[in-house]
Amino acid sequence: MSLQLSFAEASAIGPREENQDALRLVTPAPALAASKGYLFAIADGVSQCADGGLAARSTLQALALDYYATPETWGVAQALDRLLSAQNRWLQANGGGQPLLTTVSALVMRGRRFTLAHVGDCRVYRWHADQLQRVSEDHVWDQPGMQHVLKRALGLDQHLVLDFLDGELRLDERFVLLSDGVWAVLGDTAIAGILRDQPDLQSAAQTLVNAAHLAGSQDNASALLVQVDALGETAIGDALIHLQQWPLPPALKPGQFFEGWQVEGVLAQSQQSLLYRVRDAQQQPWLLKTLPGPLHDDHLAGQALLSEEWFLKRVAGRHFPEVHVASQRQHLYYVMREYSGSTLAQLQDRSGPLPLAQWRELAERLLRAVGMLHRRQILHRDIKPENLLLGDDGELRLLDLGLAYCPGLSEDPPSALPGTPSYIAPEAFRGEVPTPQQDLYAVGVTLYFLLTGQYPYGEIEAFQRPRFGVPVSASRYRPDLPEWLALSLERAVAVDPLQRFETAEEWLLLLEHGEPRSLSVRPKPLLEREPLKVWRTLALGSLVVNLLLLFLLFHG
Repeated sequence: MSLQLSFAEASAIGPREENQDALRLVTPAPALAASKGYLFAIADGVSQCADGGLAARSTLQALALDYYATPETWGVAQALDRLLSAQNRWLQANGGGQPLLTTVSALVMRGRRFTLAHVGDCRVYRWHADQLQRVSEDHVWDQPGMQHVLKRALGLDQHLVLDFLDGELRLDERFVLLSDGVWAVLGDTAIAGILRDQPDLQSAAQTLVNAAHLAGSQDNASALLVQVDALGETAIGDALIHLQQWPLPPALKPGQFFEGWQVEGVLAQSQQSLLYRVRDAQQQPWLLKTLPGPLHDDHLAGQALLSEEWFLKRVAGRHFPEVHVASQRQHLYYVMREYSGSTLAQLQDRSGPLPLAQWRELAERLLRAVGMLHRRQILHRDIKPENLLLGDDGELRLLDLGLAYCPGLSEDPPSALPGTPSYIAPEAFRGEVPTPQQDLYAVGVTLYFLLTGQYPYGEIEAFQRPRFGVPVSASRYRPDLPEWLALSLERAVAVDPLQRFETAEEWLLLLEHGEPRSLSVRPKPLLEREPLKVWRTLALGSLVVNLLLLFLLFHG
């Protein structure tokens, strides 16, 4: 579910010659709304300066255009602070010797959270359950007769100081942004009365403006109302905020109820994670993943856990575990569905290398899953048979995104080499940045191992700095392997990443439309598979025959 909003605006010039208020609403395309959010802003240009209307309009114009061009890795508050500080410098430089001043209140709503940046004396209220709450401060002097004189505004000082507020959105609440031409005349009681009597947003916005002028306002009057109709998914930046709020769950005991979950017990534990098996109210099985106690103050470990949850939500589908929407969560964990089945490592331990037809089908499914990850700018970095679950429902699922990496978002500790050594690409050992080709290398090693039970360059131990020569052809271990498939595996595990497949889709296309021969092809003749051995054997046999003939000739 994406964030759903309703909004309305109204503005009137009143007795002034010019409307120096400005309003801005930006509702971008869904993908951009999910990453950057919706932007709503109000500005009130200061009439005593060179051109208050220009200051207000140019500020909101610049904010609307530039905010959505900021890097994905910038938080909302960081982006607003940098953009408004830049606009502050522009206003100071373009006043022609006179100040260009404006107030501004900018509200960004994304997922389940909001961020407010504010300076000046416009006001921002929250209206929920018939209660009006002011969430902005008036930056005016407190002395008698100076209550309308700004002490902070855009363009006033060399160093801009903004107020920021971040919080959780509430379903059906309204945000009310008002210029001082409205709130200074009506007061909070009258504003609340209008909001209570006018359930329609546009009627409420227009009534606030009209009522202000009827009550004697001598200023421009503007109102911008935003209503939350449906809450959206939590974004990664929003989720990481909770690292400062959520403690780890206490040690959970079998039979215990914890935040709506019935605990069955610990399923797995390592130095990096703790996994409980739990059931919901309908007795459906789920897995609750959190951190072990010693990591309770490890910010990077907590960030990695919430990043893993966010990554799984981004790639929701048949190839990945389903993540539960834990809306009442008050501790650091996430919950994903448990699936019955076996990992491909377990399957191979029981039955040996996979039959060729089954292997090819699973290879195509794995490449579809990896392609989906890469299209969403996510690198898995730990693809191996242990992380591939073949469910009893027939689906192949890629598990454990605990080491996953998103360029521009993820950050590795110094000297980190994430992954399982035998599946790590050669260039990663040299410290090169993660790439899709490194994931595809791991796919190649995985598929090679599932076919042969061997590794193309031999098994690599932890902390070993391996040397990569020429990979052993998989056909040496699997005589039933068509040559074009053996060559595709050699390309996948090439030492030079430029020689590998560029994308998962490129490899998948080859598997789907490759050499149209039956997978039950006969093994190649020995002469084709091992020509050197054949000729050595023939030469040896010929030598033996000649020696035997010489013996008979001299002793006949």
